[in-house]
Amino acid sequence: MKDRARSFRKSMTKAENRMWYFLQSRRLGGYKFVREHIIDGYIADFVCREKKLVIELDGGQHSEIASIEYDRRRTLFLGRRGYRVLRVWNDEVFKNIEGVLDAVLQLLKYVPSEDPHPTLSRKRERGNSSSCS
Repeated sequence: MKDRARSFRKSMTKAENRMWYFLQSRRLGGYKFVREHIIDGYIADFVCREKKLVIELDGGQHSEIASIEYDRRRTLFLGRRGYRVLRVWNDEVFKNIEGVLDAVLQLLKYVPSEDPHPTLSRKRERGNSSSCS
């Protein structure tokens, strides 16, 4: 698993590289993030361990039925371990990075709410909304 995570760190997608630019070295609000972090058998894209927040970047393959179910089970699994999971579409990282970073900061500063697994909606991705759903 460690070798796989290491491999993921060496071959990050363009969206992951862009997101990492804003998260690394405590650039976002002074919070420390790690990338391709192993949590109980899963490799999370980005994790703020202090606040138990996972950020997952999703490409088009995540809209397929099998991936949707896998992501749902994974999110529930991580939630049972106290993590909140924010899922962000890759193109949102390029089209609305300010909105993505604002959503991340809000989650880092906010006490967990009723919905421990927020997702940036497709509406927001198209620029029609500016809030997490």
